[in-house]
Amino acid sequence: MAGLLGFGSLAPKTKNVVVAGGLSAFVFGVYFYTMRAVGGTDELQVLQMAFLVIVVSLIVAWIASLCKILLTASLYSKNTFLSEVSGGAPHRRNVLLVVAHPDDESMFFSPTINYLISRGHNVHLLCLSIGNADGMGSTRKDELYQACLVLKVQPQQVKILDHPDLQDGFGLVWDRGLLSKTIKEEVVSRHIDTVLTFDNYGVSGHCNHRDVHYGVRKLLEDTPERRIEAWELVSNNLLRKYIGPVDIWLSMLLATKSGSRVAYCLLNEQPLKTYGAMAAHSSQWVWFRKLFVSFSSYTYVNTLRRID
Repeated sequence: MAGLLGFGSLAPKTKNVVVAGGLSAFVFGVYFYTMRAVGGTDELQVLQMAFLVIVVSLIVAWIASLCKILLTASLYSKNTFLSEVSGGAPHRRNVLLVVAHPDDESMFFSPTINYLISRGHNVHLLCLSIGNADGMGSTRKDELYQACLVLKVQPQQVKILDHPDLQDGFGLVWDRGLLSKTIKEEVVSRHIDTVLTFDNYGVSGHCNHRDVHYGVRKLLEDTPERRIEAWELVSNNLLRKYIGPVDIWLSMLLATKSGSRVAYCLLNEQPLKTYGAMAAHSSQWVWFRKLFVSFSSYTYVNTLRRID
């Protein structure tokens, strides 16, 4: 316990070096031990031991990454994302998260929601459909309210639409003008100053996710005075998408090397809350989504990029 407390007092960069160094030493130690153990054995045993080294290394990387999240997320997240100070006190933002379907908020955006709520920002949610592709729209609508309670987003700050031209489904194109108008109405009525949504790939490539992104872009184009700022959730490639908490290292590195576009990496300080929120979507909480939430990097980290 004393060792953990000592680790907690280290600077964030020092912690990264300690974790990375310890992990590297472990991997090389296992590797050299394996090479000694298999000296003089046949090729099959060498391959078996090599496979074991890979598996053990992945497990250690997974555990180390979870430790990084649980022990240092709050320290790392002391970045400047929406944390400007006004009159000596933090300026609380009115943030609107715009998603396409019930469960998008829990499956993809929970690190961001947890970050914002923990820092006192007012989080509002606009869900542009009830997710009625399988005829379960009414059920999914109720589940979204339950999931938002788990995430500490109050029901009065959640709006779910069931517009005939904004129905859930692959191949159904949502009109960008209608999306812009709908989002603007919510921005005005809620006095929103910050909008969050998908990027132009939409995490999974779902056409509804991508349309929401372009709807927000059209809103920005139609608002030349730009009294609001908008941020997009950066989509990961297939490998990074399914390496779970291990992706935090790449996300942190890439966020610092984002070039001219501003980007922030937010670690999920409460990953168990993500599981609870997704479990509230009971009609969707089937085995493959349980696996997705366990292995998805979006459960553990979000990278947000400013929409210019």
